[in-house]
Amino acid sequence: MTARLPVTRRALLSGAAALLVLPRGAFAAGLKADYIVVTKAARRLDLLSHGEIVASYPIRLGVNPVGPKIFELDGRTPEGIYTIDRRSRNTPYHRALHISYPQAENRARAAQYRLPPGGAIFIHGTPGRGRRFERDWTDGCIAVSNRAIEEIWDAVADGTPIEIRP
Repeated sequence: MTARLPVTRRALLSGAAALLVLPRGAFAAGLKADYIVVTKAARRLDLLSHGEIVASYPIRLGVNPVGPKIFELDGRTPEGIYTIDRRSRNTPYHRALHISYPQAENRARAAQYRLPPGGAIFIHGTPGRGRRFERDWTDGCIAVSNRAIEEIWDAVADGTPIEIRP
């Protein structure tokens, strides 16, 4: 039989304060997510597990971030529900998770303009030593810090759904 220790308010607050000072990587070690939500307007990527947000990261988007991607090189990030369908370490952006864009409706929209829809849409880190995170700069990808892409890489499996919201 295990003795129950009384939990005081002070003990709870001390434990919560200890969690706040842990390095982010220590919290994320072993983290597994089953859904990704990107909110473009808030410049945020959330990892969810069973409907609960378990980690959040600041993001940078394409140079023309408002509205859904219409065609290749429009500088926009797609909107909608996709999946992470492959990953690459062979990238100038540290690591990269490919998003299953374009889908049939994306191809049809681009065809209205007689232009290709594009397809190299990734969640990725930053080039070099992590500079270029102060503003939107991608061609439509979702950029996170190099530390963040390592955590996201470890937390999500190929096949994980990603919802990209305006």
